[in-house]
Amino acid sequence: MLRNFPKNTLQLYLIKVAKWFNLVMPVVVLFYQENGLSMSQIFILKSIYSIAMVATELPSGYLADVWGCRRTLLFGAIMGTIGIMIYSISSDFTSFVIAEIILGVGFSFISGADSAMLYDSLKAANREDDYIKHEGRITSAGNFAEALAGVAGGLLATISLRTPFYFQIFVAAIGIPAAYFLKEPKHALERTHLKMKEILSIVKLTYQKPEMRSAIMISSFTGAATLTYAWFVQPYFQKAGVPVSVFGILWTLLNLSAGVFSMYSYRIERSLGRRNTLLFIVIFISLGFILTSVEISLAGIAILFGFYMVRGIATPVLKEQINQYTDSKVRATILSVRNFEIRIIFAAIGPVLGYLTDTFSLQTALMVTGIVYFIAAMWSILPLIASPKPPPQEGA
Repeated sequence: MLRNFPKNTLQLYLIKVAKWFNLVMPVVVLFYQENGLSMSQIFILKSIYSIAMVATELPSGYLADVWGCRRTLLFGAIMGTIGIMIYSISSDFTSFVIAEIILGVGFSFISGADSAMLYDSLKAANREDDYIKHEGRITSAGNFAEALAGVAGGLLATISLRTPFYFQIFVAAIGIPAAYFLKEPKHALERTHLKMKEILSIVKLTYQKPEMRSAIMISSFTGAATLTYAWFVQPYFQKAGVPVSVFGILWTLLNLSAGVFSMYSYRIERSLGRRNTLLFIVIFISLGFILTSVEISLAGIAILFGFYMVRGIATPVLKEQINQYTDSKVRATILSVRNFEIRIIFAAIGPVLGYLTDTFSLQTALMVTGIVYFIAAMWSILPLIASPKPPPQEGA
């Protein structure tokens, strides 16, 4: 059965699982609150994480392009493990900041490099047309891992809210041997001869293309929106009167729904067409924010499921839009630009949304986010939906 996996994909599955089998996420807001943090402080903490990612996102993409994706993925896995170890023994805001900075650096070295490694591995086998399928399946593996972690994390949290962090150390460490055994595709090795100036020159020329710029922007706005939504889920459960013991189960089901739709995203994109799929993503993510701001109740949880289903479709589809316009020589760097923008956006709006939640209400923060996302996404998507599907790039 393993022979059916394209080269490197098994290791990339393990790296995705190590990153997304997140035992702490279902109860992390409760953990923060137990340690005296307000919602404003929680969003500030996550903004610091985003700033750490922003500071190292482009350098990590450059290193992936000139040093090799394997090495950057290995470094990222090691840093992620160290960050969780620090979290497991910390109980104050300052220590959490240190852990978040290390985790942010580690995540930046993985994000972008993993998708670049996948695309180039498929290209080496002349199977780049299967990218959405495999990106969707790897993304769904991450969603399924996060879903199962919801149950496991919820059970571990009955011992203490800190217990999931202890077990998370071993999960994060899985990514280290997985990254070590990756093999760089032969055609990708030529990137190691490019200098920083040459890389940035190619990135500049690529980013100047209206369609490329549009693809990065819509992916960035959508990524920031779905990231923001994830941090509203637990407060939504609280407001809706969901028992804490059920948090892990609901978190599991939400991520399972995202995983299923991510797995079949390539079929949905082929059925609806490129333009309609992009519009579908923007409209339904906007509605997810707005409708949940109107209806905070147990019945309204159904809206959360709709949002996560669309989230599952969005990630592989929007990444493919970027890959179609990108040269292999700068693929990791371009994908890092996308992740860079996601974190810049989140770092900017996170504290504002935390303030709106604490000062006004959760409903206000959700409504504002939905409206802002819709305007920004529709503005950024226009050049992309107006253009035909791009031809294959040379060396892409």
